[in-house]
Amino acid sequence: MARNHITTTINGDEYEFLCDTEQTLLDCLRDELFLTGTKEGCASGDCGACNVMLDGQLVCSCLVLGVEADGKSMETIEGMAHGEELHPLQQKFLELNGLQCGICTPGILIAAKALLERDPDPTETEIRYWLAGNLCRCTGYDKVVRSVQAAAEEMRKG
Repeated sequence: MARNHITTTINGDEYEFLCDTEQTLLDCLRDELFLTGTKEGCASGDCGACNVMLDGQLVCSCLVLGVEADGKSMETIEGMAHGEELHPLQQKFLELNGLQCGICTPGILIAAKALLERDPDPTETEIRYWLAGNLCRCTGYDKVVRSVQAAAEEMRKG
């Protein structure tokens, strides 16, 4: 079977890779590009662990084909920090224990970043609504929400 040549921008860097027509974007990120920060939780779009931004839209990468990334721009968890400096969301998740096992964390962070880019001052209800597509079996969500609120406050000040 012929493989598809894909050219895309990920976290500001140009990438080229080959993928099969039926290969998901999640599998391409992990298996072809070795960007393993994006996690597979369900493979059916129900958990949000594999969230990435694709041309400015939050998507479950397990539901997008790798060929659909051709010519598009992506943001993944690997691009969230700037070198050794964590994004405020990442820092608050660490400080306020907004993560535990880490499987869901990359997807939650990407979703929370997308929310704060749209609304820098969301209410608790808005945060909970926005993150409703992200399932976590460990945290109970309260510390996740508190971490997002604290990061939003810090980002508004800074």
